[in-house]
Amino acid sequence: MAKETLPNDWDINPEYYQKDKEGNFVLKVDGTPKKKVGRRKGVKSSGYSYHSETKAKIQARRSLRSKEKRAEKIEVKLKNAKEGIRKQRKIQGKLDEPSSKETIGGKIITKEDIEKHLPETTKQQIYESNVIFAPNEGPQTEFLASPERDVLYGGAAGGGKSYAMLVDPLRFCHRPAHRALILRRSMPELRELIDKSRELYPRAFPGCKFREVEKIWNFPSGAKVEFGFLERDADVYRYQGQSYSWIGFDEITHLPTEFGWNYLASRLRTTDSEIDPYLRCTANPGGVGAHWVKKRYVDPSEPGQSFKGDDGLTRRFIPARLLDNPYLSEDGRYEEMLKALPPVQRKQLLEGNWDITEGAAFTEFDPDVHVIPPFQIPIGWERVKGIDYGYASESACIWATVDSIDGTLVVYRELYKKNLTGYDLGKVITEMELEDPFAVAGVLDTSAWARTGTTGPTVGESLVREGHKLRRADKNRIQGKIQIHEYLKIQPSGRPKLQIFNTCPNLIKELQSIPMDRTKPEDVDTHAPDHAYDALRYLIMSRPKNTDPISRMRNFRLGQAYQPVDREFGY
Repeated sequence: MAKETLPNDWDINPEYYQKDKEGNFVLKVDGTPKKKVGRRKGVKSSGYSYHSETKAKIQARRSLRSKEKRAEKIEVKLKNAKEGIRKQRKIQGKLDEPSSKETIGGKIITKEDIEKHLPETTKQQIYESNVIFAPNEGPQTEFLASPERDVLYGGAAGGGKSYAMLVDPLRFCHRPAHRALILRRSMPELRELIDKSRELYPRAFPGCKFREVEKIWNFPSGAKVEFGFLERDADVYRYQGQSYSWIGFDEITHLPTEFGWNYLASRLRTTDSEIDPYLRCTANPGGVGAHWVKKRYVDPSEPGQSFKGDDGLTRRFIPARLLDNPYLSEDGRYEEMLKALPPVQRKQLLEGNWDITEGAAFTEFDPDVHVIPPFQIPIGWERVKGIDYGYASESACIWATVDSIDGTLVVYRELYKKNLTGYDLGKVITEMELEDPFAVAGVLDTSAWARTGTTGPTVGESLVREGHKLRRADKNRIQGKIQIHEYLKIQPSGRPKLQIFNTCPNLIKELQSIPMDRTKPEDVDTHAPDHAYDALRYLIMSRPKNTDPISRMRNFRLGQAYQPVDREFGY
């Protein structure tokens, strides 16, 4: 049987082999056809596996070549730099020669001579081209130059507060240890400030970089300016363990309480003795936190005057006005827009009035109508009092008398003090009532009668033992607020049913500023200071009436304890 021969590959796949012009296969030395250059179509290369030592040699050669190329580039740059320095020195040498300088009448022209001959317009143009930010004269300059540790720059809208907030932390950006934190209530509110910082910071400090994710500016010195938010009190713990040499809050009245601000104040420290740590904030009147901001910065001292707070920090309130910003006040259009706002917002944003609260519960309260100077109270007028007790918060006691002619309720005295026990409160009230001709009956917060598990007397019992004639107050909040509205109305006689001596500043302030509850408009916001308001509410709900003084003297029995069932006072 004949041996079967296998077919040749060039017979099966002739397209894979080279041919000459005549169509004959191009043969190798051994007579076999040559294959075409490269891989067959669709055939993957199996690759070649080098020995580890060979691979290492190849990588070493490549690395060396890469370094050589970089070195060559550096040498070229260095050569060019040296050539530039050489040319600059040559030019400078020629300029330093007296013969090369321009002269006037044989005198060498100096820089001062040039400035003398420049027109004022040209000088101003040169100045403006080199100045990145120039503060407006007045409050904005005062804010940036204030040495106090804690400063509020607030008042009317358009006073340049936001720009001042951005510029102030730059005072120490040449120090590596400087860390600044700029805050708003929420992150979206930061966008405008960040956009303004992009305009200012790179021009002031060339080479500074903004890290978008972290919202941090890195300066060439190593200093940092961070943007953050404080939407809830719990957000303060985002900054736990951090140290800052400068902390600023734009529109601080957006914070409902001072907890967050006080916590951040504890983060204020630095290791650089050349840096003075600062707290800075700006605000317009109004907002959920207007009451505590006003109490912290506005009330303790006259505007612009430095004072020391209870925590030992030096503070200052610098009022802002629209007229302080010439860029907005010149054409008058922004002012006209503010004048078109509702009355409350107009007083806040245009006039910078801190005594007006947006959403105030008692808009009918008018100091010009309801606040009067003190006068001698006739002996025959009934005198009553209402007490709201607090220990950590203020205890408030409001004294009032009833006009025997028209029944107008006149508040003539107030007590507003914290950290008083029931015994201490009784002693203070007794001392304040020494000038009253008769014992002043009153009503007391029901919580002051409640027992807390101790064996001692309650606050109410302590006051009664001190000799004060008291009964439990009617605490109906809705009806109490309605009654105050009724008392604030102007009567046909032209006189309101409620008037207050100007010696009662806390009650006046609360009636001016206490806001409505946003969820329950029929009630006031209990997060705002309301102790004097509550005392007044208790007093009015007791339905004080004018009684015959002779009858009161006849029924007054010295030494007999007052019982809540007594109907002489109240309903």
